[in-house]
Amino acid sequence: MSDSESLNPVEGQPLDQFSVASVYAELLSRAPENKMEPRMEPMRMAMDFLGEPQRAAPVIHLSGTNGKTSTARMIEAGLLAHDLRVGRYTSPHLAKVTERICLDGSPVPDETFVRIWDEIRPHLGLVDQQLAERGEVPLTYFECVTILAFAIFADEPVDVMVLEVGLGGITDATNVADGAVSVITPISLDHTDLLGDSERDIALEKAGIIKPGGFLVSAAQVPEAADVLLEAAREAEAPFRFEGVEFGVESRAPGVGGQQVTLRGLAGRYPDLLLPLHGAHQAENLAVAVAALEAFIGGGEQELSLETLQLACEHMSSPGRLEVLRTGPSMIIDAAHNPAGVEASAQALKESFGLGQLVLVVGILQEKDAREILATLHREYDGLAEDICFTQSTSPRAIPAGQLAELALDVGFREEDIHLTERLDEAIDWAVGRLDSSAEGAAGGVLITGSITVVGEARTLLGGGEL
Repeated sequence: MSDSESLNPVEGQPLDQFSVASVYAELLSRAPENKMEPRMEPMRMAMDFLGEPQRAAPVIHLSGTNGKTSTARMIEAGLLAHDLRVGRYTSPHLAKVTERICLDGSPVPDETFVRIWDEIRPHLGLVDQQLAERGEVPLTYFECVTILAFAIFADEPVDVMVLEVGLGGITDATNVADGAVSVITPISLDHTDLLGDSERDIALEKAGIIKPGGFLVSAAQVPEAADVLLEAAREAEAPFRFEGVEFGVESRAPGVGGQQVTLRGLAGRYPDLLLPLHGAHQAENLAVAVAALEAFIGGGEQELSLETLQLACEHMSSPGRLEVLRTGPSMIIDAAHNPAGVEASAQALKESFGLGQLVLVVGILQEKDAREILATLHREYDGLAEDICFTQSTSPRAIPAGQLAELALDVGFREEDIHLTERLDEAIDWAVGRLDSSAEGAAGGVLITGSITVVGEARTLLGGGEL
């Protein structure tokens, strides 16, 4: 069930589902997450009122442009394999808001989500009141969900919190916590209207999660971003380790259902790990995750058990990231929503799926660089994807399908190859129909991509399993 469906419960719907829907409706009434305020004081006020739940357990804190959620899930799997109780906070969600707050790998139970919200609501009201007296905006959607996550993790309690920033770092709501390990995934251009129009400017924002006494683990970065992170780590007197220098991927071999990866870690070598995810970017995410685990568990000086790490890999997943929902034909969803993400997923798809024909279904949100995303799609899938359908999710932030089609013509797509419909279900039906008319014997597939909202809705339509 998607959140949009749960907001309109029908007779006979379970009470707990309706209660989650009620909380979600209340959250949605606040400023949306794409309008997050660059501030920290309201979060500090809320933490004071609630007894500082952000300090209830040590924190592994993630920022970066791409790969944050996949890396967070990998770190979580590694911690669980070490018999630690884990709270993971990531965003956005694919189908239901409770996905953002996970306990031991599963979305928080509905009753816990509702109960803790009811407990903290009066305190949030006090914060709102003080903000109103100052003439400031009340707590936003993202601030409230972040506060709720901290409260749930403290109530359980968990042994470690794995937190993904919502946007940036310096003034992100999650940054009220101090990370024992700060993880920076690859930095590229995204949210340039808010974070800056260069990798250096974006790195300055994301470096805000690096804290004194912490430990920095970074993916390989362009030089401008790497320089910023190095300086921030030195100022915080935090040990730092970079992919490609102190750790990284030694080798990888694509296989059925994923790839075999050998890693050089901070404290050991980990051969022949079976990662059930596709693409060089996921192997690199795994290298970052393993280094983060080494930093957290043994200060970067203690080798992990290979058996434990192999067990962790068996349980790694990344819903919505080159996820195959159906076969015959292949129905693939991928939440790439910026040019770098599109390029990485395209390379992985071509490497691992062996498709003779591909039909694209694309929907993009307004705050994204739609022109460059489409240009990257055209370049990366040239010769493989001849047909493309532009559509839109039900999000009010979705770019109209017709507008996307106009941009597509500007970047090189041919008018005769373009179809458009506002309805995602119609877009999927059209795409499958195009495959039905392909040459006999050609392995064909449909890729649905461009935004997390369109991927989430497609996952619901196509019957994606539990997250």
